[in-house]
Amino acid sequence: QVQLVESGGGLVQAGGSLRLSCAASGSIFSRNAMAWYRQAPGKQREWVATITSESTTNYADSVKGRFTISRDNAKNTVYLQMNSLKPDDTAVYYCNRGFSWGQGTQVTVSS
Repeated sequence: QVQLVESGGGLVQAGGSLRLSCAASGSIFSRNAMAWYRQAPGKQREWVATITSESTTNYADSVKGRFTISRDNAKNTVYLQMNSLKPDDTAVYYCNRGFSWGQGTQVTVSS
């Protein structure tokens, strides 16, 4: 069973940046795709970005051009660099690998 722990969330002004991290343990990190999801209050959890085992990336239209997903296999860590943040980006952000989820980290963007 893989364990995922997110960090790096916080409060930021609109237009600012944050970098989220997701540290994984319990399995071979590089064998699987990793993804970031987010859930805002009163809304469904939505997919944000994916990075494959070969480091191919894909993004939701809402974050394309602003967010970058990356991975460091030596550190068993996936990152989400978030730039040009908007109030609509406010949500709890979760990392995902297969059926495993982290506990989430809160991102709040003020106007």
